[in-house]
Amino acid sequence: MLAVLAPLALAQETHISREGDGVWGQEVAGTLAAVKTLRVKVDVGSVIVKGGSQQGISYVIHTRSYTSSEQDAKRQFESYKLTVYMRGDTAWIVGDWQGRHPRKFSGEFAISVPREISLVKIETEGGDIDTTGVAGHVDAQSGGGSMHLDDIGGGASAETGGGAIEVGTISGEIALHTGGGSIEVHHANGKIVAETGGGSIEIMSASQGASIETGGGGIDVRQCTGKVKAETGGGSIDLGDIGGSAEIDTGGGTIHLASAKGHVEAHTGGGGIELYGVPSARAETGAGGIVVKLVKTGAPPSDSMLETSAGDITVYIAADVAISVRASVDLANGHRITSDFPDIHISSEGNQWGPRTLNAEGKLNGGGPVLKVRTTTGDICFKRGN
Repeated sequence: MLAVLAPLALAQETHISREGDGVWGQEVAGTLAAVKTLRVKVDVGSVIVKGGSQQGISYVIHTRSYTSSEQDAKRQFESYKLTVYMRGDTAWIVGDWQGRHPRKFSGEFAISVPREISLVKIETEGGDIDTTGVAGHVDAQSGGGSMHLDDIGGGASAETGGGAIEVGTISGEIALHTGGGSIEVHHANGKIVAETGGGSIEIMSASQGASIETGGGGIDVRQCTGKVKAETGGGSIDLGDIGGSAEIDTGGGTIHLASAKGHVEAHTGGGGIELYGVPSARAETGAGGIVVKLVKTGAPPSDSMLETSAGDITVYIAADVAISVRASVDLANGHRITSDFPDIHISSEGNQWGPRTLNAEGKLNGGGPVLKVRTTTGDICFKRGN
Protein backbone atom coordinates (compact mmCIF):
# COMPACT_ATOMS: atom_id res chain seq x y z
CA MET A 1 0.00 0.00 0.00
CA LEU A 2 2.86 2.34 0.76
CA ALA A 3 5.96 1.82 -1.33
CA VAL A 4 9.07 3.02 0.52
CA LEU A 5 12.62 2.75 -0.73
CA ALA A 6 14.50 1.31 2.26
CA PRO A 7 16.42 2.39 4.20
CA LEU A 8 15.24 5.95 3.54
CA ALA A 9 12.10 5.65 5.63
CA LEU A 10 13.20 5.53 9.24
CA ALA A 11 9.83 4.41 10.59
CA GLN A 12 6.41 3.67 9.10
CA GLU A 13 3.02 2.39 10.25
CA THR A 14 -0.29 1.73 8.50
CA HIS A 15 -3.71 1.41 10.19
CA ILE A 16 -7.22 0.88 8.76
CA SER A 17 -10.23 1.46 10.99
CA ARG A 18 -13.92 2.26 10.92
CA GLU A 19 -14.50 5.94 11.72
CA GLY A 20 -18.28 6.06 11.67
CA ASP A 21 -21.35 4.84 9.87
CA GLY A 22 -20.28 4.40 6.26
CA VAL A 23 -16.78 5.88 6.82
CA TRP A 24 -13.51 3.94 6.77
CA GLY A 25 -10.13 5.50 7.40
CA GLN A 26 -6.55 4.59 6.64
CA GLU A 27 -3.61 6.25 8.37
CA VAL A 28 -0.03 5.94 7.18
CA ALA A 29 2.69 7.54 9.29
CA GLY A 30 6.43 7.64 8.81
CA THR A 31 9.67 9.62 8.97
CA LEU A 32 12.43 10.60 6.56
CA ALA A 33 15.89 12.08 6.95
CA ALA A 34 16.34 15.85 6.54
CA VAL A 35 16.81 17.10 2.97
CA LYS A 36 16.98 20.46 1.15
CA THR A 37 13.79 20.02 -0.90
CA LEU A 38 10.35 18.53 -0.31
CA ARG A 39 8.08 17.65 -3.24
CA VAL A 40 4.44 16.71 -2.61
CA LYS A 41 2.28 15.67 -5.55
CA VAL A 42 -1.17 14.21 -4.90
CA ASP A 43 -4.27 13.47 -6.99
CA VAL A 44 -6.68 13.51 -4.04
CA GLY A 45 -6.43 15.35 -0.75
CA SER A 46 -5.38 18.48 1.06
CA VAL A 47 -1.77 19.15 2.08
CA ILE A 48 -0.52 20.68 5.34
CA VAL A 49 3.19 21.45 5.74
CA LYS A 50 4.51 22.89 8.99
CA GLY A 51 8.11 23.85 9.71
CA GLY A 52 9.61 23.38 13.15
CA SER A 53 12.70 22.53 15.17
CA GLN A 54 12.78 18.82 14.29
CA GLN A 55 15.80 17.39 12.44
CA GLY A 56 14.01 15.20 9.90
CA ILE A 57 10.68 14.96 8.07
CA SER A 58 7.64 13.24 9.54
CA TYR A 59 4.32 12.63 7.81
CA VAL A 60 0.83 11.37 8.53
CA ILE A 61 -1.34 10.51 5.51
CA HIS A 62 -4.99 10.13 6.45
CA THR A 63 -7.36 8.89 3.71
CA ARG A 64 -11.08 8.20 4.04
CA SER A 65 -13.47 6.04 2.02
CA TYR A 66 -17.16 6.84 2.37
CA THR A 67 -18.70 3.41 1.88
CA SER A 68 -20.51 0.92 4.10
CA SER A 69 -18.42 -2.04 2.93
CA GLU A 70 -14.98 -2.62 4.41
CA GLN A 71 -14.05 -4.60 1.30
CA ASP A 72 -15.00 -1.68 -0.98
CA ALA A 73 -13.03 0.69 1.26
CA LYS A 74 -9.93 -1.50 1.05
CA ARG A 75 -10.22 -1.58 -2.73
CA GLN A 76 -10.28 2.22 -2.78
CA PHE A 77 -7.28 2.44 -0.46
CA GLU A 78 -5.41 0.04 -2.73
CA SER A 79 -6.33 2.18 -5.76
CA TYR A 80 -4.66 5.22 -4.20
CA LYS A 81 -0.97 4.41 -4.54
CA LEU A 82 1.01 6.25 -1.86
CA THR A 83 4.74 6.48 -2.47
CA VAL A 84 7.38 8.03 -0.22
CA TYR A 85 11.00 8.11 -1.34
CA MET A 86 14.18 10.21 -1.55
CA ARG A 87 16.15 11.10 -4.64
CA GLY A 88 19.33 13.07 -4.04
CA ASP A 89 18.54 16.07 -1.82
CA THR A 90 14.79 15.80 -2.49
CA ALA A 91 12.12 13.95 -0.51
CA TRP A 92 9.01 12.92 -2.48
CA ILE A 93 5.54 12.19 -1.10
CA VAL A 94 3.22 11.12 -3.90
CA GLY A 95 -0.45 10.11 -4.01
CA ASP A 96 -1.32 8.60 -7.41
CA TRP A 97 -4.89 7.46 -8.07
CA GLN A 98 -5.00 4.34 -10.23
CA GLY A 99 -7.99 4.08 -12.56
CA ARG A 100 -11.12 6.24 -12.73
CA HIS A 101 -11.32 9.42 -10.66
CA PRO A 102 -12.48 8.55 -7.13
CA ARG A 103 -15.89 9.35 -5.73
CA LYS A 104 -16.66 9.61 -2.02
CA PHE A 105 -12.97 9.55 -1.13
CA SER A 106 -10.80 12.15 0.60
CA GLY A 107 -7.31 12.56 1.97
CA GLU A 108 -5.13 14.76 4.15
CA PHE A 109 -1.35 14.85 3.99
CA ALA A 110 0.10 16.35 7.19
CA ILE A 111 3.86 16.85 6.95
CA SER A 112 6.34 18.31 9.45
CA VAL A 113 9.69 19.57 8.13
CA PRO A 114 12.79 21.32 9.52
CA ARG A 115 12.27 25.07 9.37
CA GLU A 116 15.57 25.50 7.47
CA ILE A 117 14.37 23.50 4.43
CA SER A 118 15.25 25.36 1.20
CA LEU A 119 12.24 24.54 -0.99
CA VAL A 120 8.75 23.13 -0.53
CA LYS A 121 6.80 22.42 -3.72
CA ILE A 122 3.22 21.18 -3.44
CA GLU A 123 0.85 20.09 -6.21
CA THR A 124 -2.69 18.83 -5.64
CA GLU A 125 -5.48 18.25 -8.15
CA GLY A 126 -8.06 20.08 -6.07
CA GLY A 127 -7.41 20.04 -2.33
CA ASP A 128 -6.52 22.85 0.05
CA ILE A 129 -2.90 23.76 0.85
CA ASP A 130 -1.67 25.13 4.19
CA THR A 131 2.04 25.89 4.65
CA THR A 132 3.64 27.67 7.64
CA GLY A 133 7.02 28.11 9.34
CA VAL A 134 9.38 27.56 6.38
CA ALA A 135 12.58 29.57 5.96
CA GLY A 136 12.94 28.68 2.27
CA HIS A 137 10.78 29.18 -0.83
CA VAL A 138 7.26 27.74 -1.17
CA ASP A 139 5.67 26.83 -4.51
CA ALA A 140 2.03 25.74 -4.17
CA GLN A 141 -0.42 24.70 -6.91
CA SER A 142 -3.99 23.44 -6.59
CA GLY A 143 -6.65 22.68 -9.17
CA GLY A 144 -9.22 24.60 -7.15
CA GLY A 145 -8.64 24.45 -3.41
CA SER A 146 -8.03 27.30 -0.99
CA MET A 147 -4.53 28.25 0.20
CA HIS A 148 -3.01 29.56 3.42
CA LEU A 149 0.65 30.61 3.65
CA ASP A 150 2.31 32.18 6.69
CA ASP A 151 5.78 32.72 8.18
CA ILE A 152 7.63 32.01 4.92
CA GLY A 153 11.19 33.34 4.61
CA GLY A 154 12.17 32.76 0.97
CA GLY A 155 9.26 34.09 -1.04
CA ALA A 156 6.27 32.18 -2.38
CA SER A 157 4.29 31.31 -5.48
CA ALA A 158 0.67 30.16 -5.08
CA GLU A 159 -1.75 29.26 -7.84
CA THR A 160 -5.26 27.79 -7.60
CA GLY A 161 -8.01 27.28 -10.13
CA GLY A 162 -10.61 29.08 -8.04
CA GLY A 163 -10.08 28.96 -4.29
CA ALA A 164 -9.26 31.80 -1.91
CA ILE A 165 -5.64 32.65 -1.02
CA GLU A 166 -4.70 33.95 2.43
CA VAL A 167 -1.17 35.06 3.24
CA GLY A 168 0.17 35.97 6.68
CA THR A 169 3.80 37.16 6.67
CA ILE A 170 6.16 36.37 3.78
CA SER A 171 9.65 37.68 3.03
CA GLY A 172 10.84 37.69 -0.57
CA GLU A 173 8.88 38.04 -3.79
CA ILE A 174 5.28 36.81 -3.83
CA ALA A 175 3.19 35.70 -6.82
CA LEU A 176 -0.48 34.83 -6.14
CA HIS A 177 -2.97 33.68 -8.78
CA THR A 178 -6.54 32.36 -8.45
CA GLY A 179 -9.17 31.77 -11.09
CA GLY A 180 -11.86 33.54 -9.10
CA GLY A 181 -11.32 33.45 -5.35
CA SER A 182 -10.42 36.29 -3.01
CA ILE A 183 -6.82 37.17 -2.05
CA GLU A 184 -5.79 38.50 1.37
CA VAL A 185 -2.22 39.45 2.32
CA HIS A 186 -1.34 40.62 5.82
CA HIS A 187 2.36 41.47 5.46
CA ALA A 188 4.57 41.17 2.37
CA ASN A 189 8.25 41.98 2.85
CA GLY A 190 8.98 41.76 -0.89
CA LYS A 191 7.37 42.69 -4.19
CA ILE A 192 3.92 41.22 -4.65
CA VAL A 193 1.90 40.23 -7.71
CA ALA A 194 -1.71 39.26 -6.98
CA GLU A 195 -4.25 38.30 -9.66
CA THR A 196 -7.77 36.87 -9.48
CA GLY A 197 -10.40 36.30 -12.14
CA GLY A 198 -13.10 38.01 -10.11
CA GLY A 199 -12.61 38.01 -6.35
CA SER A 200 -11.63 40.84 -4.04
CA ILE A 201 -8.00 41.62 -3.13
CA GLU A 202 -6.94 43.01 0.25
CA ILE A 203 -3.35 43.85 1.22
CA MET A 204 -2.63 45.14 4.71
CA SER A 205 1.08 45.94 4.27
CA ALA A 206 3.60 45.61 1.42
CA SER A 207 7.17 46.87 1.62
CA GLN A 208 8.45 46.78 -1.97
CA GLY A 209 5.59 47.50 -4.34
CA ALA A 210 2.50 45.67 -5.52
CA SER A 211 0.85 44.79 -8.83
CA ILE A 212 -2.80 43.86 -8.29
CA GLU A 213 -5.45 42.79 -10.79
CA THR A 214 -8.99 41.39 -10.50
CA GLY A 215 -11.63 40.78 -13.12
CA GLY A 216 -14.31 42.54 -11.15
CA GLY A 217 -13.81 42.55 -7.38
CA GLY A 218 -12.81 45.38 -5.09
CA ILE A 219 -9.19 46.23 -4.19
CA ASP A 220 -8.04 47.45 -0.77
CA VAL A 221 -4.38 48.27 -0.02
CA ARG A 222 -3.79 49.73 3.43
CA GLN A 223 -0.07 50.55 3.13
CA CYS A 224 2.67 50.02 0.57
CA THR A 225 6.20 51.41 0.61
CA GLY A 226 6.79 51.13 -3.15
CA LYS A 227 4.86 51.62 -6.36
CA VAL A 228 1.31 50.28 -6.66
CA LYS A 229 -0.51 49.20 -9.80
CA ALA A 230 -4.16 48.30 -9.14
CA GLU A 231 -6.69 47.28 -11.80
CA THR A 232 -10.23 45.89 -11.60
CA GLY A 233 -12.90 45.32 -14.22
CA GLY A 234 -15.55 47.11 -12.19
CA GLY A 235 -15.03 47.12 -8.44
CA SER A 236 -14.00 49.98 -6.19
CA ILE A 237 -10.34 50.67 -5.33
CA ASP A 238 -9.30 51.94 -1.89
CA LEU A 239 -5.60 52.70 -1.32
CA GLY A 240 -4.05 53.94 1.91
CA ASP A 241 -0.54 55.39 2.24
CA ILE A 242 1.59 54.65 -0.83
CA GLY A 243 5.34 55.28 -0.68
CA GLY A 244 5.81 55.58 -4.46
CA SER A 245 3.71 56.27 -7.53
CA ALA A 246 0.32 54.70 -8.22
CA GLU A 247 -1.55 53.47 -11.30
CA ILE A 248 -5.24 52.94 -10.57
CA ASP A 249 -7.83 51.70 -13.08
CA THR A 250 -11.42 50.47 -12.67
CA GLY A 251 -14.11 49.87 -15.24
CA GLY A 252 -16.71 51.69 -13.19
CA GLY A 253 -16.08 51.74 -9.45
CA THR A 254 -14.98 54.52 -7.14
CA ILE A 255 -11.32 55.34 -6.39
CA HIS A 256 -9.98 56.57 -3.04
CA LEU A 257 -6.33 57.23 -2.16
CA ALA A 258 -5.12 58.47 1.24
CA SER A 259 -1.65 59.61 0.08
CA ALA A 260 1.14 58.88 -2.39
CA LYS A 261 4.76 60.04 -2.62
CA GLY A 262 4.84 59.83 -6.43
CA HIS A 263 2.71 60.70 -9.46
CA VAL A 264 -0.78 59.15 -9.58
CA GLU A 265 -2.72 57.91 -12.63
CA ALA A 266 -6.40 57.23 -11.82
CA HIS A 267 -9.06 56.19 -14.33
CA THR A 268 -12.65 54.98 -13.84
CA GLY A 269 -15.47 54.47 -16.29
CA GLY A 270 -18.02 56.15 -14.08
CA GLY A 271 -17.24 56.43 -10.37
CA GLY A 272 -15.95 59.24 -8.21
CA ILE A 273 -12.23 59.84 -7.60
CA GLU A 274 -10.62 61.07 -4.36
CA LEU A 275 -6.85 61.56 -4.22
CA TYR A 276 -5.40 63.12 -1.07
CA GLY A 277 -1.80 64.13 -0.40
CA VAL A 278 -0.36 63.62 -3.91
CA PRO A 279 2.36 65.65 -5.72
CA SER A 280 0.67 65.37 -9.11
CA ALA A 281 -2.14 63.38 -10.71
CA ARG A 282 -3.92 62.48 -13.91
CA ALA A 283 -7.50 61.62 -12.95
CA GLU A 284 -10.29 60.84 -15.41
CA THR A 285 -13.85 59.60 -14.89
CA GLY A 286 -16.73 59.18 -17.32
CA ALA A 287 -19.32 60.48 -14.87
CA GLY A 288 -18.42 61.34 -11.28
CA GLY A 289 -16.87 63.94 -9.06
CA ILE A 290 -13.14 64.44 -8.49
CA VAL A 291 -11.42 65.62 -5.30
CA VAL A 292 -7.62 66.06 -5.29
CA LYS A 293 -5.25 67.50 -2.68
CA LEU A 294 -1.86 68.57 -4.09
CA VAL A 295 1.14 68.66 -1.74
CA LYS A 296 4.94 68.70 -1.99
CA THR A 297 6.46 65.25 -1.42
CA GLY A 298 9.91 65.63 -2.96
CA ALA A 299 8.81 63.88 -6.17
CA PRO A 300 10.04 65.30 -9.52
CA PRO A 301 7.75 68.05 -10.90
CA SER A 302 5.01 66.74 -13.18
CA ASP A 303 1.93 68.13 -14.89
CA SER A 304 -1.55 67.19 -13.66
CA MET A 305 -4.88 66.77 -15.45
CA LEU A 306 -8.30 66.29 -13.83
CA GLU A 307 -11.24 65.62 -16.13
CA THR A 308 -14.87 64.44 -15.83
CA SER A 309 -17.79 64.50 -18.25
CA ALA A 310 -20.41 65.10 -15.56
CA GLY A 311 -19.42 66.04 -12.03
CA ASP A 312 -17.81 68.60 -9.75
CA ILE A 313 -14.04 68.96 -9.35
CA THR A 314 -12.48 70.25 -6.12
CA VAL A 315 -8.74 70.87 -5.85
CA TYR A 316 -6.98 71.56 -2.53
CA ILE A 317 -3.54 73.15 -3.05
CA ALA A 318 -0.97 73.33 -0.25
CA ALA A 319 0.61 76.72 0.46
CA ASP A 320 4.10 75.73 -0.78
CA VAL A 321 3.01 74.20 -4.11
CA ALA A 322 4.15 76.14 -7.21
CA ILE A 323 1.77 75.47 -10.08
CA SER A 324 0.19 76.97 -13.22
CA VAL A 325 -3.58 76.53 -13.35
CA ARG A 326 -5.80 76.18 -16.41
CA ALA A 327 -9.46 75.28 -15.86
CA SER A 328 -12.67 75.19 -17.89
CA VAL A 329 -16.37 74.28 -17.62
CA ASP A 330 -17.68 73.48 -21.11
CA LEU A 331 -21.44 73.81 -20.43
CA ALA A 332 -21.41 76.34 -17.63
CA ASN A 333 -25.07 77.38 -17.47
CA GLY A 334 -26.00 76.88 -13.81
CA HIS A 335 -22.39 76.08 -12.85
CA ARG A 336 -19.42 78.10 -11.64
CA ILE A 337 -15.69 78.23 -10.90
CA THR A 338 -14.66 79.46 -7.45
CA SER A 339 -11.21 80.04 -5.96
CA ASP A 340 -9.53 80.88 -2.64
CA PHE A 341 -6.55 82.24 -4.61
CA PRO A 342 -6.56 85.84 -5.96
CA ASP A 343 -3.93 84.85 -8.55
CA ILE A 344 -6.40 82.54 -10.28
CA HIS A 345 -8.48 84.69 -12.67
CA ILE A 346 -11.93 83.52 -13.78
CA SER A 347 -13.64 84.55 -17.03
CA SER A 348 -16.69 83.50 -19.05
CA GLU A 349 -17.75 83.32 -22.69
CA GLY A 350 -21.27 83.30 -24.13
CA ASN A 351 -24.47 84.72 -22.59
CA GLN A 352 -27.52 83.65 -20.62
CA TRP A 353 -29.46 82.64 -23.76
CA GLY A 354 -26.80 80.40 -25.28
CA PRO A 355 -24.13 77.96 -24.16
CA ARG A 356 -21.72 79.57 -21.76
CA THR A 357 -18.13 78.54 -21.04
CA LEU A 358 -16.15 79.30 -17.90
CA ASN A 359 -12.36 79.51 -17.83
CA ALA A 360 -9.75 80.10 -15.13
CA GLU A 361 -6.01 80.71 -15.31
CA GLY A 362 -3.31 81.69 -12.87
CA LYS A 363 0.11 81.00 -11.40
CA LEU A 364 0.61 80.13 -7.76
CA ASN A 365 4.00 80.78 -6.12
CA GLY A 366 5.40 81.94 -9.44
CA GLY A 367 4.00 79.04 -11.47
CA GLY A 368 5.32 75.59 -12.22
CA PRO A 369 3.95 72.34 -13.63
CA VAL A 370 0.61 72.78 -15.38
CA LEU A 371 -2.63 71.75 -13.66
CA LYS A 372 -5.43 71.29 -16.22
CA VAL A 373 -8.94 70.96 -14.79
CA ARG A 374 -11.96 70.32 -17.03
CA THR A 375 -15.58 69.30 -16.56
CA THR A 376 -18.27 69.25 -19.23
CA THR A 377 -21.04 69.99 -16.77
CA GLY A 378 -20.25 70.68 -13.12
CA ASP A 379 -18.58 73.11 -10.72
CA ILE A 380 -14.83 73.65 -10.22
CA CYS A 381 -13.46 74.85 -6.90
CA PHE A 382 -9.87 75.70 -5.87
CA LYS A 383 -9.27 75.67 -2.13
CA ARG A 384 -6.31 76.27 0.15
CA GLY A 385 -4.91 73.05 1.52
CA ASN A 386 -3.45 72.62 4.99
